[in-house]
Amino acid sequence: MTAPLPHLRTARRVVVKIGSALIVDPEQAAPRQAWLDSVAQDIADLRAQGTEVVVVSSGAIALARHQLGLTRRVLRLEEKQAAASVGQIRLAQAWTDALSGLGLTAAQLLLTPDDTENRNRYLNARASLNTLLALGCVPIINENDAIATTEIRFGDNDRLAARVAEMINADQLVLLSDIDGLYTADPRSNPDARHLPVVAALTASIEPMGGAPPPGYSSGGMRTKLMAARIATQAGCAMVIARGQDLHPLGRLRDGARCTWFLPTTDARSARKNWIAGSLTPSGHMVIDDGALVALMQGSSLLPAGVSDVAGDFDRGDLIAVLDRHGRRVACGLAAYAAEDARRIAGCRSDEIESRLGWQGTDEVIHRDDLVLFTRAESATD
Repeated sequence: MTAPLPHLRTARRVVVKIGSALIVDPEQAAPRQAWLDSVAQDIADLRAQGTEVVVVSSGAIALARHQLGLTRRVLRLEEKQAAASVGQIRLAQAWTDALSGLGLTAAQLLLTPDDTENRNRYLNARASLNTLLALGCVPIINENDAIATTEIRFGDNDRLAARVAEMINADQLVLLSDIDGLYTADPRSNPDARHLPVVAALTASIEPMGGAPPPGYSSGGMRTKLMAARIATQAGCAMVIARGQDLHPLGRLRDGARCTWFLPTTDARSARKNWIAGSLTPSGHMVIDDGALVALMQGSSLLPAGVSDVAGDFDRGDLIAVLDRHGRRVACGLAAYAAEDARRIAGCRSDEIESRLGWQGTDEVIHRDDLVLFTRAESATD
């Protein structure tokens, strides 16, 4: 018997991602207040049906660009940070005004990648969000652009929203966009493009349907939405892409508006493995041979004998990627050895570890309890 499709009416906990192009009027460099008020009403309606809502909202930089005279299309990093510092206040106030009129309390959280990659910060952020939801608040989250750098930033709020959904064990992630879902090709340039109402699995045939990010304020695009879908669905969270430009976009989605649902994977993971799987910035990688790959697929740990190369500068316990001999990422996990020690024992049998290191370590370079396999091999540049 086929399981029913996800539906916003049945959601227990939802994360809603809203991009800059939806929330900011580019001509006035101000919030689209009528639209924002309609979304606030949608959130109130979801709350009334018993659904908890977390919002991941872009828009801070876009709101402050004109105010600061930063009207060039491409800004320097320090200019973006300055704009974010000013714009965050305006964005938070806009959400506070829209929600407070309906008796709802907005709460602001600013996150950086480190807050989700570092296990302690991840747990602290999760505890804060769960407490705010228990208190009846509507958390409004954005990437902390005021302190993020080029090297350590999400780069888009689609994946940030997916990490938040995984973090709080949401059952649905809603990405509001300028398009009503995923098509087989870009419908703006290909009249034969076909809309996909449901994506049961992120197979290799789905990936090319992503495209280049659109111009303007937005830094997302369909490609980053597919990356978000991978993170969310692997954590057991359904994801939907829906058109967000019209008033009451969540109400329209709840009432059956056209969209694309990405179904969650059926293999449930522990919270710890969800965190490992969703991590975005591995500190290094190991290349493994075909025999080791087969062993991993059968549920084994990664032994040093199957490692052919070690790259990066990582410590014991850091997250690293596992690549096959073609350079495709097949897994990720927590290293049992620091990079230098891992290089020294790469390719050796477990009973040779002590002679190579001068001390006896674990038999595994990544234990299976600290290892997450991906449903398909990914390019190392994904």
